[in-house]
Amino acid sequence: MDPVIIGLLCGAVGLLIGVASMLAFRASERSRTVDLSVEEPTLSPGAAEVLSVIGRSYIVVDAVDGVVRANPSAYAMGLVRGHTLVPDALRELTGAVRADGVVRERQVDLPRDPRHQSSLVVELRVAPLDDEYILVLAEDHTGAMRTEAMRHDFVVNVSHELKTPVGAISLLSEAIADAADDDDAVRRFARRLGVESTRLTALVQDIIEFSRLQAKDVVREGRSVDLNLVVAEAVDRVRLTAEARGISIRAGGHVDTVVHGDPDQLMTAVRNLVDNAVRYSPDGTTVGVGLTSKDGLAQITVTDQGIGISPEEQERVFERFYRVDAARSRQTGGTGLGLSIVKHVVINHGGEVTLWSQPGRGSTFTIRLPEWAQAPQTPDAGAPATVAALPERRGHRVAAAAAPARKEHSA
Repeated sequence: MDPVIIGLLCGAVGLLIGVASMLAFRASERSRTVDLSVEEPTLSPGAAEVLSVIGRSYIVVDAVDGVVRANPSAYAMGLVRGHTLVPDALRELTGAVRADGVVRERQVDLPRDPRHQSSLVVELRVAPLDDEYILVLAEDHTGAMRTEAMRHDFVVNVSHELKTPVGAISLLSEAIADAADDDDAVRRFARRLGVESTRLTALVQDIIEFSRLQAKDVVREGRSVDLNLVVAEAVDRVRLTAEARGISIRAGGHVDTVVHGDPDQLMTAVRNLVDNAVRYSPDGTTVGVGLTSKDGLAQITVTDQGIGISPEEQERVFERFYRVDAARSRQTGGTGLGLSIVKHVVINHGGEVTLWSQPGRGSTFTIRLPEWAQAPQTPDAGAPATVAALPERRGHRVAAAAAPARKEHSA
């Protein structure tokens, strides 16, 4: 055969082999691309719809704990960062559920800051979702746990505080029965019995007042309150006690705006401050009550000339049942709840209460409350009420003088 023809035939065969090889390679590449493609993780429409209305923090993770979906509250609680589960305890739960399909629940403490000075108490429920996902439901129980702890402490403290007057009354009643033939002893025990009975009554009343304050929502149920009238009534309720000990209450000042809140609660808070000032002041001294307005805040100051409070104790005076001088509190009838009630009321009204005091120089308590830009309603349009315009009783009137000036510091 002609060599030229043989060469042409070999070239044609080679070309065909090359074309076939190229086609085979392209087919192989297409097959490999299809095999390696992975669909984006998706939830079924029903599951996504349920999660959107579940009302709790939720996280959906895939087979390698990658976060497929999570709502904003899960991020806010620190459970998720980017597409990663943060708490080790949560990853342990998802791994265990993935292994055996058993639903698990656990309560964990999650730090809220890098220094771990505060934490969240979170109830976790982890369960399988569809065939490839794990669902995490989280609920913040921090507030409930804190409330329960406060309630427990309150009950323990109340039980302890009630034991003293109740025990004293029991012992005094036995002493009176044993000394029935001794008139002097009976009278002495009877006077002491009256003191303990009064103390028990005051303690029970303060406990009821504290519980009532915790149950009322000031934000929703509050109304406009004229502090001029509130302070006037609070001072008037304490005036008889002050007069009996020769203590003068000097009140002054006026505000033209109102605050939002509950007038009874605010009156109780101011009365407690004035009552404390009278209770712990020496006979014949002066208690000052001032009412001013500055920078959108109504300010009530109560100043006494009492024994004062040391710096280390100023941090604790607003705690429930804490008393600076327990022996003196027994003599004066203090329950240790008055300042706690004051702080609770002021915080509920969006304000603050501060203390300045030095041993031997008395104390100044200051309440600051946000004002409403609204004119107060007064009983007499021609004579607006002021702190100085107090109602008369027993022929006396509280002098319209300003409270003694004193430097203030936040406790």
